[in-house]
Amino acid sequence: MDSARSWFQKFQPRDRLRSTRKKDLSGSGREEPQPPMSAEEASNVTKQRVAAAKQYIENHYKEQMRNLQDRKERRSILEKKLADADVSEEDQNNLLKFHEKKETEYMRLQRHKMGADDFELLTMIGKGAFGEVRVCREKTTGHVYAMKKLKKSEMLRRGQVEHVKAERNLLAEVDSNCIVKLYCSFQDDEFLYLIMEYLPGGDMMTLLMRKDTLTEDEARFYVAETVLAIESIHIHNYIHRDIKPDNLLLDRYGHLRLSDFGLCKPLDCSTLEEKDFAGGDSAHGASRSDGSSAPKRTQQEQLQHWQKNRRTLAYSTVGTPDYIAPEVLLKKGYGMECDWWSLGAIMYEMLVGYPPFYSDDPMSTCRKIVNWKSHLKFPEEAKLSSEAEDLIGKLLCHVTQRLGSNGADEIKVSTRGLEE
Repeated sequence: MDSARSWFQKFQPRDRLRSTRKKDLSGSGREEPQPPMSAEEASNVTKQRVAAAKQYIENHYKEQMRNLQDRKERRSILEKKLADADVSEEDQNNLLKFHEKKETEYMRLQRHKMGADDFELLTMIGKGAFGEVRVCREKTTGHVYAMKKLKKSEMLRRGQVEHVKAERNLLAEVDSNCIVKLYCSFQDDEFLYLIMEYLPGGDMMTLLMRKDTLTEDEARFYVAETVLAIESIHIHNYIHRDIKPDNLLLDRYGHLRLSDFGLCKPLDCSTLEEKDFAGGDSAHGASRSDGSSAPKRTQQEQLQHWQKNRRTLAYSTVGTPDYIAPEVLLKKGYGMECDWWSLGAIMYEMLVGYPPFYSDDPMSTCRKIVNWKSHLKFPEEAKLSSEAEDLIGKLLCHVTQRLGSNGADEIKVSTRGLEE
C-alpha cells in the first residue's frame, strides 16, 4: 500500500507537493493554515491526476507489449538460424536455453535503474576531449567495470552528440567477443555514463612502447584478431575511422578487443594547400611535401624519436594522424576501406617500431600519407619477410586496390599461407 501511495504521489501537482502550511514570516516557527480548495478546484486537480495516471499506465503497458514482441522476434530469428545451420538438436536446445537466460538477465537489468551512486570510482585510466574513463566497482556485487563519463555541455559545444549516440548504439547492437562490451548506460543533469567491460591488459600502444617491436608471429596474432574485430563492426555497416594502437585493448588472457567507437572526425587538414597533394609520384613533389630540411634518421634514431613524442601524445586530447587513410584526409568521400589502411599502418608499426609516415609534426605526416607512394619504405634494418611487406603493401595502397575492399575474407584468404 505504501509503495502504491508513493507511486501515485508522482502525479501530484508541484504546488500541492509542497507543504500546505507556510512558516510565519516573523520567524517564530508558527505556521498559517492555507485556505481550503473550492469544489471546482478540487475537481480539476482530480481530473489532472486521473489523466496523468491513465497516460502513465497506457505508456507502461505499451512498452511492455513492445518489449515482449521484440523478445519473441529475437527468439524466432535465432530458431530460424539454428534450423538452417548444421547443429544437433541437443546443441540447439542448449543455445535456446542460453538465449532465454540472457533475455531474463536483460529484463532484470532494465527494471533496475542504475546511477552513478551505484559505483565506487577507482583509478583514472584515460582522459579525452570531453570525458574520462575510470575503473569503478559496483557496490552491490563488487564487479569491476570501466566507466566512461562524458560531459554533456562539452559534447554539445563540440558537436559530438551524434558520434556519442553512434558509439552507444554500436556497443548495444554488436554482440562480439572482438569488441569491448557495454553493460549499461545512464545519465544525470551534467554527465552521460557508459559502463563497459574492464580490460586489465592495457592497450597495444603501451605494449609497443614497452617492447619496441614485435616478432612476426606476435604481429600475425594481433593483426588476425584486429581483422576479426573490424569485420564484426563492418557487417553491421559501421566504419570505425579511428583505429590505432590506443584503441586496441587486451584482456586478462592477452586477447585483443576493439574499443572507442566515437567515430571521431579526422584531423582538420583545411590548411593543406593543393600543391601539397599534387605531384605525389615524383621525387620533386616528395621533397617539397616532406620539407627539404627534414632530418634523415636511421631506424633506431627514428624509433627513439617516435617513442619520445608518443609518450607526450599518449594522454593528450590531440591524438595522432599517423593511421588515417589518404581518402579521409582528402575529404573526397570514403567507405569502410579506410579501416583496412589503419590496420596496415598498425602492422607496419608492430614490425618496424614506428608508423610508416611518421614525421616531426602532424601536418607533415598528413602530407606524407597523401603522397604515400613516395614515402612508403621498409627499412632494411627491420628485416621484414617478403610476405609481411606484401601484406602491408596491399593494405597501404590506393582505395580501389586495397585488400579488404570486398570484405574481410580477402585478407583471411591472402594471409592463410602465412600461418605455415
